[in-house]
Amino acid sequence: MTDTQKPNAIRVVLVDDQTMIRQGLGYVIQMQPDMDVIGEASDGDEAIKLVGSLTPDVVLMDVQMPNKSGIDATREIMLLHPSVKVLILTTFDNHNYVVDGIRAGAVGYMLKDADSQEMLDLIRRAYQGEALFHTVTAARALAEALQVQRTVPEVKNNPPILLDDLTDRELDVLQQIAYGYRNDQIAQNLFISEGTVKTHVHRILQKMGVEDRTQAVAKALRHQLVK
Repeated sequence: MTDTQKPNAIRVVLVDDQTMIRQGLGYVIQMQPDMDVIGEASDGDEAIKLVGSLTPDVVLMDVQMPNKSGIDATREIMLLHPSVKVLILTTFDNHNYVVDGIRAGAVGYMLKDADSQEMLDLIRRAYQGEALFHTVTAARALAEALQVQRTVPEVKNNPPILLDDLTDRELDVLQQIAYGYRNDQIAQNLFISEGTVKTHVHRILQKMGVEDRTQAVAKALRHQLVK
């Protein structure tokens, strides 16, 4: 982490219990003109406090850590700071990690042995509001997790989302968004025009009371729109 922060850069927090991992990731990220590592944490509890004080744009979150796991930390961070984008960072392409990460509100899943350019691309795309689950295991887990129910229970003080307010086509588009597809890909997959996709996305965000696509997916998952 540098003392001088870059203006208008993507603000990144690194969370991993291994110092060498944090140093390696931090070096690569800090070399980018559009990214800034603003903080590091070695466990889930520290991560929650750090995010609360620094309000980063993106968090790279390890899974297995002492005191509090990355999944539990992600869940608390998303409840307190829903605009923060959390990317799960792990050594293993594990089905349960993906499902638990999705349900906790993470917007992506990345392996520690990923190419550095792939990691940087994922950070940028997460910051722009995309959901990113692109490994084979992640794709299977996401398909399982996104079996949408027609009713949604209330979560804490948040009003329930009434799925009847979303049309069947809007639910289709929401599911495509969760897969990380761009508007042009959604249009192709659903055999509709890209302009129609943009209209559906706009209405979904309005109905769900969120600002971007990632928040829509995260909110749906937090409200138990999954089995």
